[in-house]
Amino acid sequence: ANLQTTVSVLLKIMKEYMDVSCGMFTLHHHKTGTIYIHQSIGLSEKERKRGVYNLGEGITGKVVETKQAIIVPKIGEEPMFLGRTHSRTDDRLEYSFVCIPILRGKKALGAISVEKHYTSQIALDNDVDLLTFVASIMAQSVELYLLENEEKTYWESENRRLQEALKEKFRPSNIIGNSSRMREVYAMIEKVAKTRTTALILGESGVGKERFANAIHYNSAYSDGPFVKFNCAALPESIIESELFGHEKGAFTGAGVLRKGRFEEADGGSIFLDEIGELSLSMQAKLLRVLQEKTFERVGGNKPIRVNIRIIAATNRDLSKMVAEGTFREDLFYRLNVFPVVIPPLRERGSDIISLCDHFVLKCAKENNKNITRISTPALQMLVNYDWPGNVRELENVIERAVILTEDEVIHAHHLPPSLQNEPTAGIHPQLESKIETLEYEYIVDALKKTRGHITNAAKELGMTRRMLGLRLEKYRINYHAFH
Repeated sequence: ANLQTTVSVLLKIMKEYMDVSCGMFTLHHHKTGTIYIHQSIGLSEKERKRGVYNLGEGITGKVVETKQAIIVPKIGEEPMFLGRTHSRTDDRLEYSFVCIPILRGKKALGAISVEKHYTSQIALDNDVDLLTFVASIMAQSVELYLLENEEKTYWESENRRLQEALKEKFRPSNIIGNSSRMREVYAMIEKVAKTRTTALILGESGVGKERFANAIHYNSAYSDGPFVKFNCAALPESIIESELFGHEKGAFTGAGVLRKGRFEEADGGSIFLDEIGELSLSMQAKLLRVLQEKTFERVGGNKPIRVNIRIIAATNRDLSKMVAEGTFREDLFYRLNVFPVVIPPLRERGSDIISLCDHFVLKCAKENNKNITRISTPALQMLVNYDWPGNVRELENVIERAVILTEDEVIHAHHLPPSLQNEPTAGIHPQLESKIETLEYEYIVDALKKTRGHITNAAKELGMTRRMLGLRLEKYRINYHAFH
């Protein structure tokens, strides 16, 4: 506020006593590297906002970069003049332009600039001396302003940028999978995200419930607010209450200071309660009150705290069965179950497995600095046929392991864990025999792909006779015509 007042006085002096047609006070934002017009006279708001420069760009950018003043006798004859504000009329092309850096030690904090029609060199020199003096006495105030305000502005801007990035990352169209089951889920998320109702995400462990909770939050009216995540099974019951609701100073031994809980941290946004089925009955009762009244008390306090939050809960448990068994409150279940979203297990998502495999191969290959172009057909067949009890999380781990093991550009069947390998055939060493057969099958398929189903060329590629290859094609029931 002090700098704002000082600059306003300076600009008023420029206008009334120095008779300048345009005066600009520019600041250098060190975080972003940009130089922008902070305050001005002779410019409209629209023109002022156009005045943004990079270091070395135009006269102002050059002054801040070199930390040297620049005096342009005639604006119309200076090729470096950008005229970015689009404020200059033809009659002002005869005016002079003076730009003085604001220096603090070795740092250029900004610049003071004026446009004016000078009738003598003495008048120009006097104004240069005056503006240089003003810039030097204002340098400390400018530095303090930048430290206090520009850092804040930068982090607010960075926070907005990250929020937008998260919205983009977690929009439903960025969740991988286009099977009919997943399209139903996307439609449900789109509907619930537009409301303020409580959402309950159901699904087996590893299906990605947290990712869908992100999608709901970042596509909702609460997206500009915080998104707080809490795993109800991660902490013992004695700590959960303090974590969720916070505590007053002196509420219990060790509570030396007041601490806000997760519900308060989520005020104005959403809270994601994962594994909600693990909460005790007493904690369920307290959660029910938050759902009904949007109020609670901190541990050791008696003052009601009201919050504006959206609750998104998730569990892999059968809550209706728990209600019947008396381990989950019926009233809480009905409060949570307003809009259930069921995430299908991976085994029911059909071709999504292939899309997810491709995604994880690219991701893991990049992380491990490897160039992997594809997954071989036999390996892909194993991945598609597997039951995936651990769902997407297990698939990602399997692909990461395969990427680490592979030594060429292809993930082969033998890079997959034993749990995915084909059922072993009878023999003295069934596991070894199964692995050999898997490898043989894979090499045959790859050779047929390379030769476009040409038996003779494929046999040469494999180092065997045409008859030997024919026997193996029969054994593995491979139709070479499919590779033409």
